[in-house]
Amino acid sequence: MAERPCGESERLMLQLNDAAPRAVRIVNALTIDVEDYFQVSALSPYIPRSEWDERECRVERNVDRILELLNEGRARATFFTLGWIAERYPRLVRKIVSEGHELASHGFSHQRASDQEESAFYADISSAKRMLEDISGVSVRGYRAPSFSIGTGNRWAFECIGRAGYEYSSSIYPIRHDHYGMPDAPRFMHRVRHDLVEIPVTTARVFRHNLPAGGGGYFRLMPYPISHWLLDRVNHVDRQPAVFYFHPWEIDPCQPRIRGISLKTRFRHYVNLGRTERRLKRLLADFRWGRLDEVILNKAYG
Repeated sequence: MAERPCGESERLMLQLNDAAPRAVRIVNALTIDVEDYFQVSALSPYIPRSEWDERECRVERNVDRILELLNEGRARATFFTLGWIAERYPRLVRKIVSEGHELASHGFSHQRASDQEESAFYADISSAKRMLEDISGVSVRGYRAPSFSIGTGNRWAFECIGRAGYEYSSSIYPIRHDHYGMPDAPRFMHRVRHDLVEIPVTTARVFRHNLPAGGGGYFRLMPYPISHWLLDRVNHVDRQPAVFYFHPWEIDPCQPRIRGISLKTRFRHYVNLGRTERRLKRLLADFRWGRLDEVILNKAYG
């Protein structure tokens, strides 16, 4: 499959990186999807939303630990935070902002965009934006759909995101996956509306295929040297900053185990949880990391 031609925003990013001294390492964008272990989409058939308040919530302690790791690694990040979490843990939201990180939206109730009607989706992302801004006192510019659930069948979601007042979306992973993915989408930032850009999670182009380089479960499943090689390839071959993501529950091997789930779901959710924090420490040391808005969005708009 041939690579799509660069759009206006992609050409601008290439020019920015061409103008930078080659000796200077590219700053990549580190992003965290702030949700708890029981809110993961793959577990939704086993844990109804009506039981969320009855579950042991571990997101606060996990985000606190992530903030410590970022401080130790001298890195900043973007936290795509659920409105459901913000409503219950406002201290956590304020701490993210006070430590210099970007606060962004993951919607309110962690429902996939592809599972909602347009009116319900707009209400969800609008209420999340208002809540996050009211609690933090800062403007929320970015949105990420749960499970990267914007695809060819629901492009109307971009109109809702722009209308809700967001400046960018990071809701597409240009890979093939059984739960998500838009493999034919542009790999780097591109405009989806006159008032909205999409900043996809990073893939590396190898043998005419997009390979997942942007984290998530792949970061836990693959040996660390493979993740390092893929990210390094994006920086040095594409000369582009990478967009990497993970979840707070992925550094928590002691989280409660959910019974009765399928073997595939158990493998995807629990494999290598005990190794993730060590891998993140290596990642922070091996690459430079910053907020998504500062690394990509602000540079593109000047």
